[in-house]
Amino acid sequence: MNRRQFLIWFGIGGIASYLPVAMAACFAESAEAPSKTPTLTNHNKEDTTKIDSTPRPDGFFAVGTITELDQKGQLSQMLNDVIVIRDSETSELIALTSVCTHEGCSVEWDVDKNQFGCPCHQSAFSKEGEVISGPAVIPLEKYEVKEEEGIVFVKI
Repeated sequence: MNRRQFLIWFGIGGIASYLPVAMAACFAESAEAPSKTPTLTNHNKEDTTKIDSTPRPDGFFAVGTITELDQKGQLSQMLNDVIVIRDSETSELIALTSVCTHEGCSVEWDVDKNQFGCPCHQSAFSKEGEVISGPAVIPLEKYEVKEEEGIVFVKI
């Protein structure tokens, strides 16, 4: 056997031994496959609500619980780029996009200043999403939000 034949047979042997592994990875139906339905787990020991964040037929999806919102001061969901706060004056729920309109960084709620701030370029937005200071010039998009049975729902 010459060198060329050895390398050909060695290559065929390598492919043949790897093929079953590749096929199993592509076509296996595992009982342990991850769920395709995203869920939010509330880590509050007093509140054991498990929240399904899949959009409902009416377009609303769950973001978290009222209890969690009251404890943290905000709810955010990166999957849909949403941030929810409660207006300290009216107790109204407010849902906005969490993406800064300047260059797409994630805005953060500053309870002390009662405004949203972008950590990348220091744009500031009111609790209603209006631009307070730039460089952003476009307000944050506002979404419909409601509370049902202690769960906060947002419609994008």
